[in-house]
Amino acid sequence: MTRVTTTWATHETTSAALAALAAEGATGALSGERGIVYLSAGRVVHVESAFTPDLGALLTRSGAVPPDGWWDAVDRGGTQHRVGHRLVDSGRLAAGALEVCHLGALFDAAYFVLAHDTRAHRFRPGAVHWLGAVRSVPVDVVVRESGRRRALLDRIWPDPAIDTVPLARVADAGAAGLPVRRGRTLTQVDGVRTAAEIASALACRTYHTLVELRRLAADGLVTAAPPAPTPRAPVPGPHGVAWDDPDTALLRRLRDALEAL
Repeated sequence: MTRVTTTWATHETTSAALAALAAEGATGALSGERGIVYLSAGRVVHVESAFTPDLGALLTRSGAVPPDGWWDAVDRGGTQHRVGHRLVDSGRLAAGALEVCHLGALFDAAYFVLAHDTRAHRFRPGAVHWLGAVRSVPVDVVVRESGRRRALLDRIWPDPAIDTVPLARVADAGAAGLPVRRGRTLTQVDGVRTAAEIASALACRTYHTLVELRRLAADGLVTAAPPAPTPRAPVPGPHGVAWDDPDTALLRRLRDALEAL
């Protein structure tokens, strides 16, 4: 398998790289600009992206698994790549529920990795995700579903920036009269959170959240938040000590990221 190396040709897109790896039956992790695709014997077994909540956040925030149960499974099964099996074997989660949630997280993350089909960065042969095997999906199915989702979202609202930037409500935008899911989504738009953070707060699939956010944008109720103001110069404190005015939006995003980890 001459193409399975730790570096990947810079002219190849992520979908083209995945197709080649699938044809070779490769096992490992392909890194792209927006996430990582894990393969086993040429099939997709997991996808991670910073633009979607991870499986642990979805399971714990939805109440499907208590946080201490999730972290116990990670501690006991992570090094053996058996976190998923640990959740099921301990009785904390039914196998079917794990599979459904895992596939939802896989396709949500794959949308961000593949929808704009940016350049692949590198491939790490033999890399295995700590979750372990749950359900594998053919590469062509993952690529096709990502394209279908992009086409649907673009029909609702053609600006993909809604998917990744902090979002703000348009003045006087209220949830009254909106469908329940759309109204709940609107209440989480605060000028700071991104779609992924809103999905995490709602314990909801990212794709479903994107659909509602693009509909809200199409209705003129949500828009990209204005850029954060340039930080002010440090203000001298007592005895000439300069205190920085922290960027609270950044600190909040860092906090959420640390909680997700």
